[in-house]
Amino acid sequence: MKNMISMNLRRLRKNSRYSQEEVADKINVSRQAVAKWENGESMPDIMNCSALAALYNVTIDNLIHYDEDENGLAIPEKGKHMFGVVTVGDRGQIVIPKKAREIFQIRPGDKLLVLGDEAPERAGIAIVKTSVFMDLTSQLLESGGGDE
Repeated sequence: MKNMISMNLRRLRKNSRYSQEEVADKINVSRQAVAKWENGESMPDIMNCSALAALYNVTIDNLIHYDEDENGLAIPEKGKHMFGVVTVGDRGQIVIPKKAREIFQIRPGDKLLVLGDEAPERAGIAIVKTSVFMDLTSQLLESGGGDE
């Protein structure tokens, strides 16, 4: 666990483009403390883990346990998820992973809206509950965003 925290702290700091001095200033510790955490010589206490997680906008659990090498992706920000890979069936069907269904409260019979973007620099598909999409659309129209 100690090695995982040190590796994650080093990667998060570099991805955020902070120096050890900047991290130390932001969470009110010495630069030497940050260096020791990143080198695995010591571990931050729970209060510092909380401050570091807030600084990098990640969960404490991911700060401590996330294995970037195993997952192949950087530590996700709070609220961001990568549920894994799904396989498209013969008729285009996919199975939404259980954890995703639980987090987003997707139940049998729910209507989902499939959105897409073909632009090469952002090509992809998004799936949104139709009720959420309609609520957002109504809010946009009520705020005058649909006048143009």
